[in-house]
Amino acid sequence: MTQTEETGRRRGNIRQRGSALQVRLFAGKDPVTGRDVYLTASIPGTDKKAYKRAEDKLAEFRTQVNKQRSTPSSVKLGYALDQWLRTSEHEDSTREGYLGYIARTIRPALGDMPVNKLTTRMLESFYAELRRCRVRCDGRPFIAHKAVGEHDCKAAKCKPHICKPMAASTVRQIHAIISGALNAAVRWDWISANPTKTAHRPKQKPPQPDPPSPAMAARLVEAAFEMDDDWGMLVWLVMTTGVRRGEICALRWSRVDLDECIIEIRSSYTLRRGVGKEKDTKTHQMRRIVLDTETIVLLREHKDRCQIRMAELGIEFNNDMYVFSGVYDFDPRKPYSPHAVSSRYKDMAERVGIKTHIHALRHYSATKLLTAGVDLRTVAGRLGHGGGGATTLRVYAAWVAASDRKAAEILGSHMSKRTSRSVQG
Repeated sequence: MTQTEETGRRRGNIRQRGSALQVRLFAGKDPVTGRDVYLTASIPGTDKKAYKRAEDKLAEFRTQVNKQRSTPSSVKLGYALDQWLRTSEHEDSTREGYLGYIARTIRPALGDMPVNKLTTRMLESFYAELRRCRVRCDGRPFIAHKAVGEHDCKAAKCKPHICKPMAASTVRQIHAIISGALNAAVRWDWISANPTKTAHRPKQKPPQPDPPSPAMAARLVEAAFEMDDDWGMLVWLVMTTGVRRGEICALRWSRVDLDECIIEIRSSYTLRRGVGKEKDTKTHQMRRIVLDTETIVLLREHKDRCQIRMAELGIEFNNDMYVFSGVYDFDPRKPYSPHAVSSRYKDMAERVGIKTHIHALRHYSATKLLTAGVDLRTVAGRLGHGGGGATTLRVYAAWVAASDRKAAEILGSHMSKRTSRSVQG
């Protein structure tokens, strides 16, 4: 193409199409497909006023093209999502979850939408539909078939569709996926702006931790030790340190300093589809947690039991072994399964008549420390929260307020007592 031809295309043109005027301006080459990209608009009418509006629109297009850093791409959102996932780093579990949301929800609705046509209003309408019905039905009654092709609905147990809104947290997750892909599209100069930046998401529900009461916690730890000492030690350590389930499973003796009364949390153990692996902690940070005297005594006893049992099995002890192993297949060279920990804890709690889960012990540790007056930053450090305590404050705001009231009472108790003037008179 000659320079003259290129300049002519850049000037654009106005031409009549039936009872309207079409405004058309060349905007460059699509950076992904290599195809020509045109900005177009249709102006109703063919009279002088219509031509004036068309000229104004053409001038607007020229200004837009002159200001843009590069030519917007018309690639589909589905392609952008694929490229984002291919080039970004995510934990396996996170990536698997993203793929599910993309396949079930995002791609059927917006996968064929060009990224340069996606608008804030489209996104907000999409989120609103999901909050009304997760399958985005049209509101008309229909049968939700459970089999493909011709079938007997009675035998297949097909039932009338009932709208079920998608949880606000799930819609926020979908928003985050689309935002991640479009942020990448901006970096790659496929689009000039990310519409998710201005799109309203459903409000995030405030966290509502439900820790066991001190009486419940005492019953739970007592029941754990009654089952067996190793299990009791695991429950005790989670309760006194607030570590996550995967972190307690990944704990090795090399990270336990019984003399300094400290454990180091450096990794977490995950099990997906029968395959286990160690990975970084949730915040990708190592932390050191100080232990109390009673916990150190119990850990020493636990270590002695493990060494005796290993000697009986002909296993030579070394510090790289796991602190906790399975119940029926004791082998400290293998960690306790996170799923087995949750399942065993839930069954134990149900037997003593308490509805709870293993993660609630983390809440118990945090709330007890806060209500005892321990400062927010220290609690956040023990829990492994990022943001210098911002996460801790958001999750445990009610208990931080209780601690603040206690601080106020302490300050007030140290002030000299004064009698009001009305009483003196």
